Amino acid sequence: MQSSIAGVRWARPDQLGEALSHLRGGGWTVLAGGTDLYPAWAGRAVDASLLDISGLDSLRGISQEPGETGALLRIGALTTWTDLVRARLPRALDALVMAAREVGGAQIQNRGTLGGNLCNASPAADGVPALLALDARVELASAGGVRSLALADYVLGNRRTARRADELLTAVLLPLRGPAMRSLFLKLGHRRYLVISIAMAGLALEADAQGRIARCAVAVGACSAAAQRLPQLEARLLGLPAHEVARGVEPLLDDGVLAPLSPIDDVRGTAAYRREAVSRLLARGLAELAAELAR
Repeated sequence: MQSSIAGVRWARPDQLGEALSHLRGGGWTVLAGGTDLYPAWAGRAVDASLLDISGLDSLRGISQEPGETGALLRIGALTTWTDLVRARLPRALDALVMAAREVGGAQIQNRGTLGGNLCNASPAADGVPALLALDARVELASAGGVRSLALADYVLGNRRTARRADELLTAVLLPLRGPAMRSLFLKLGHRRYLVISIAMAGLALEADAQGRIARCAVAVGACSAAAQRLPQLEARLLGLPAHEVARGVEPLLDDGVLAPLSPIDDVRGTAAYRREAVSRLLARGLAELAAELAR
């Protein structure tokens, strides 16, 4: 279905191939749930040609598929936050479910999509730190083929991604870890819900048979132009007994491990406050996860 009013085009394909054919022609703004796009036009007329992909049912849902190094969880780009909250995902993916519960209110969670959150690429996008900690990849399709990128290579900065104009983000791919892994997501805002992040963290830990940290992922959002992992902190945690990490990691959280971050001053908080806040979030989250692994 396609129409045009005053030179502004609107199309709502029901097949992926049709959508990709439109994108190949250029000049389209992709519309999914609309929870980011419509507020950006508040008080003025829509002046972009809209490719409404809400009719692409093939981009909804959660399934398991084989990968090169093990099983993958495939999450369609049009899967909503409510879908994620209601899905029975493995405990290792708790961080994603916790992030889904923090996105706006019930109405936003019912309409907003995982793919839209990643394409909008706000520094405060709730989904990004959780997915970084879970080693997510994104799948991008065009009329010329399909490619996948690590999420860290896809989100390039504030509202910038590696998606080409002729591409559509079709899915998020997550490696399925074993039962020894746990993850969580923590967010600080001025109130509990319906708030943009001041600082947030996605964390994942896995212990070996001796109770030592065998895998560690630490990602921070709202403290730089794009959420990012903290590799130096991850390296310090690897090999430590989980029960020691559970007693506290504050000595590890020095300026060196936080150096990749570049928080800013804005109406929600100062850069100094953000840096202190994320340090507290990381200490609390890592101790909580390690205590669960040490039981």
